[in-house]
Amino acid sequence: MRQRCVGDLMTPTAVSVRPGTPFKEIARVLDEYDITAVVVADDQDRPLGVVSEADLLRRHTSGGGGNTARELMTSPAVVAEPGWQAVRAARTMEEHRVKRLPVVDGEGRLVGVISRSDLVRLFLRRDRAIQEEILEDVIVRTLGLPPSALTVEVAEGRVTLSGTVAAKSLIPVAVRWCGRVDGVVDVVNRLAFERDDHDDHDDHDDHGAPPGGHRA
Repeated sequence: MRQRCVGDLMTPTAVSVRPGTPFKEIARVLDEYDITAVVVADDQDRPLGVVSEADLLRRHTSGGGGNTARELMTSPAVVAEPGWQAVRAARTMEEHRVKRLPVVDGEGRLVGVISRSDLVRLFLRRDRAIQEEILEDVIVRTLGLPPSALTVEVAEGRVTLSGTVAAKSLIPVAVRWCGRVDGVVDVVNRLAFERDDHDDHDDHDDHGAPPGGHRA
């Protein structure tokens, strides 16, 4: 099972301007491409910063703050890499309070842009597709169980797992791998277990799950 990464989701053709691009040209680029921010890159296509609509409005209302991309941009640029998992990009956006990230290659050159809307598309995946991937990749390939061994229900991206596994240690594995499937927003664990392999060397009498299953 392969999680989709930034390279799969990004817009591969990134719009950029040079440091000397003037205010009006930046505004024209934002309007022409219907974007809210543009990357400022040097002659080697390495991101230096980002100019957003908010930066332009701030300059317009304050009457100061410069007239070129170099003077208007927020820098340094917060960037992502194509190999990042989508969740890492989302956390970086949240941490830095930005709506998009320039994506750079191993030499720091601009290769694309990923936005919040790109990440949101992950969660528009149909429930049936999520269910099929969990059954095939998590239940069969990862856990080595027949597809009928566990019940997988998916509603609006929320996965509910029920049934019984042989060992308690398999439960967190199943939950963790289900949570990694594209489109999953939550996993409800209603799995029970036949044997508590965590306590194999202890003198406990209770080796089963409580009624209704064990919740991780």
